[in-house]
Amino acid sequence: MHLFRKPTRWAAVAAAAGVFLAAAALPAGATPFGAPPVPDRYRSQRLDWRPCTGTASLECAAMSVPRDWYHPDEAAGLTVEVSRHRATDPAARRGVLMMAAGGPGASGLPRPARLATYSPKLAAAYDIVSFDQRGVGASTNVVCADQDKVDALFGSGDLRDRSERAVRQTLERTRDFVRDCKRNSGDLLPYITTDQAVHDMDLYRSLLGAEKVSYYGPSYASFLGAYYATEFPGRVDRVVLDSNVDFTGSWQSFLTGQPLSFQRRFEQDFLPWLAKNDATYHQGSTAEEAKASYERLRGRLRDHPLNLDGTVITPNHLDAATTSLIYSGKSFPDLAMALGVLEHPDSAPPAARQAIAQNLGHPLGAGFAADFFSVTCSDTPWTRDTGYWVRKSATDTRTNPMAGARELTFASVCAQWPKSRAPHVSVTGEGLPPVLMLNSTHDPATHYEGAVRAHRGLKGSRLITVHGGDHGQYQAGNACVDAYVDGFLVDGRMPAADAECEGNPLPAGPGGAAS
Repeated sequence: MHLFRKPTRWAAVAAAAGVFLAAAALPAGATPFGAPPVPDRYRSQRLDWRPCTGTASLECAAMSVPRDWYHPDEAAGLTVEVSRHRATDPAARRGVLMMAAGGPGASGLPRPARLATYSPKLAAAYDIVSFDQRGVGASTNVVCADQDKVDALFGSGDLRDRSERAVRQTLERTRDFVRDCKRNSGDLLPYITTDQAVHDMDLYRSLLGAEKVSYYGPSYASFLGAYYATEFPGRVDRVVLDSNVDFTGSWQSFLTGQPLSFQRRFEQDFLPWLAKNDATYHQGSTAEEAKASYERLRGRLRDHPLNLDGTVITPNHLDAATTSLIYSGKSFPDLAMALGVLEHPDSAPPAARQAIAQNLGHPLGAGFAADFFSVTCSDTPWTRDTGYWVRKSATDTRTNPMAGARELTFASVCAQWPKSRAPHVSVTGEGLPPVLMLNSTHDPATHYEGAVRAHRGLKGSRLITVHGGDHGQYQAGNACVDAYVDGFLVDGRMPAADAECEGNPLPAGPGGAAS
């Protein structure tokens, strides 16, 4: 789940149509969790499919949904934009495979095209469908602060600074952010939740004419998929949850586990790889020396922020880029190159300077931030004592600074968020078919410990443990993982017990060593 915008490949930049109606699939009776019957204007609507902009193999449509599924007649509806990639072999088609995006805050619309290209087997067997979740992208948007304010919230100064003045500024900025959310989207905020979104998903299922859907969801989409299966257990078939948020717990417990996992990925995977490639990147021949080089660079950016082609780079920009680029080992060379450019900007190629300036400019997109906090602050309860977060974040900043330094910013937003009426959803797996789960041991964003808790809490699930550190296991070119997922989704082969795969090897730096 990307908390920060995923940069493009820096190294490369530096170098150079039908209408369906299926209201009968959604009974007129009450839906789960106390929601009343779905009004006819929603369950009887037609999806007017058209080619998706920029993606020839996809078709898109606008779906109207209630603002509040528990009071569907009380306010104007919202729009959820949906997409579909039709099965390439109609004779072999077995149903609908629904996808969703990570974040929360990312767009799901283009994802079926990528999945169909990656796995021709899935493309033949399923209509692969997705959507922009309410609050995101081409759907009705939630709006909070403008980009300048979000940049100041996550990029100004040094989030490791625990002085009274720095802490006070962080809390003032988070209060201002929440005020902006209330002012710009106050009547919408209570309804940008995972629970409301899964009702949107079930309406989409019904309009597609499917009694059941299979599901693939990575990162936050694992949370969304677990909630959907729990609230609509009779309407799911084969479910794969990849790189799992601990959906059996709270967002507070999950997000406060991230400082440890980001630090682990940085220190145990990236720094040793960087040291092995010292002949190329010159950051130190041991992990300890490479870490010292990083800290020296970070200190210089703290004392003298770098104006790089008009973008002022602070230590927070460096940490944000690092946490984003350690999601995948394939991006390690990009991060190593960026460290060298920031260390010696005057001798860097102009294209490299421009690429880094562009990608470090906004640690978190304003639209992503609005949806991310709307969901994570509302789905599950948060400790609302700001003093508690000042104390806890100070400890986490000392012990796991890579992501611990930003903990106060994230937590204090949720501590001040409007109290939510979202229902408690207890994910147990009762009444569900077996669910296939995937997670790497050093995943920085969805830590393995949380995935194990989710696996233990989801009755009948099977966990494929991948010995590596990438975030997102399927569609990553790992033959072992792909065999489990394709075998399950296409042929129904669920492993009899938990299993293991080796992760993808880390890349070789130019002229250097792979790991």
